[in-house]
Amino acid sequence: MHPREVTATLTSFLLVLILMGAYYLLRPLRDAMASDWSDAEVSWLWTFTFFFSAVAVSLYGTAITRIRFHYLVPGVYGFFAASFVLFYLGAASDQHPVVIDKAFYVWISVFSLFHISVFWSFMADTFSKPQSKRLFGFIGAGASVGAIGGPAAVTLLAGDTGTQPLLLVAAVLLVLTLPVIALLQRQKNTVLHNEEVHVGQGDFDYVGGNPLSGFVDFVRNPYLLGIGLFIFFYTAISSFVYFQLKNLLADYDEATRAQIWAAMDLVVNTLTILIAAFATGRMAKHLGLPFTLASVPVFIGAGMLMLAAAPMVSVVVAIQVARRAGNYAISRPAREMLFTAVDRETRFKAKPVIDIVVYRGGDMINAWGFTALTQGLGLGMAAVAGVGAVIAAVWAALGIYLGRRFNGMKDDGPAKAVTAVPAD
Repeated sequence: MHPREVTATLTSFLLVLILMGAYYLLRPLRDAMASDWSDAEVSWLWTFTFFFSAVAVSLYGTAITRIRFHYLVPGVYGFFAASFVLFYLGAASDQHPVVIDKAFYVWISVFSLFHISVFWSFMADTFSKPQSKRLFGFIGAGASVGAIGGPAAVTLLAGDTGTQPLLLVAAVLLVLTLPVIALLQRQKNTVLHNEEVHVGQGDFDYVGGNPLSGFVDFVRNPYLLGIGLFIFFYTAISSFVYFQLKNLLADYDEATRAQIWAAMDLVVNTLTILIAAFATGRMAKHLGLPFTLASVPVFIGAGMLMLAAAPMVSVVVAIQVARRAGNYAISRPAREMLFTAVDRETRFKAKPVIDIVVYRGGDMINAWGFTALTQGLGLGMAAVAGVGAVIAAVWAALGIYLGRRFNGMKDDGPAKAVTAVPAD
């Protein structure tokens, strides 16, 4: 790090720390609410989230074409800060509390799409490419610190103050980002001397408009289809574990639930840092990508079998922690490696399809699948866990397949991978 880059780098570190802290203050509040609702009600909320997310990303893409990026970044965070104040006022008024809670549940899922995505776009608008290679790793560590600090604050504060004041705390944190953003925008020109660095419209071609615009490329490419299925099976396990957990926590009050969810976030984010720092790279290098992609599904499948044999809260909590930490530290980085085998255009076209249609759509479909098993067929926790174990086995097999396909494609190069991926 060059001396002139220190202040801008530390300012960026602080910015992402605040953003992640605000998000992880609110995430446990959202998840704590779900235990008050039936599986069908939560499935409807996930359905609304899917469609609302697609609309929100399209609107953001339109905003990029009409608003200077210099104003767009603080505008996004100021808008969300104001929205959280409105949710606090709505909750305090005690009018239609269920409607407000459900709207907040969906809104936090929309916020999760933007808070970090906009930040990294801002970083691309601030630092040059050579600087990004040297500095973004350190800046990204700020996100990890914020992801630990936010849940820690919830575990300490929610029991004494309740959950509603945390909305105002999160809003204040987002407001605090505005002077930090302004400072960083000045540092770009006065300290970094990166006047020529800017994010152009072409950098966002894959964001706006119809998220289905790249769907044809996605369905014609067996390799990308495999990645999409890999994520779909992940959402299936995620949905099953989430619904089991929210049902088991129904006997606790909302503040206690928020503390439990926050404690899980705290453990997950701490484990993620440790695993990513000491294990992920070594796994991919020495054991290979097929093993790396299959490791988390195999571990989760074993956990599901344990849950089928001993359906207890502690087992579900352990699976939830292992699933999320394993995804953040192992599965997701390994999954991103898979995209290096295709060219940039294909990768950007497929990204909205996978991130919105497959991921959010998978959440929606699998939520209704869980509801059908529990409220439709009347299956208990043990039986549902058995279904989850089968899904995890298929998920692991697909991970091995994708890892082997990736190994075979590396020698052929990206162009061949895009146009001539053979179907097995």
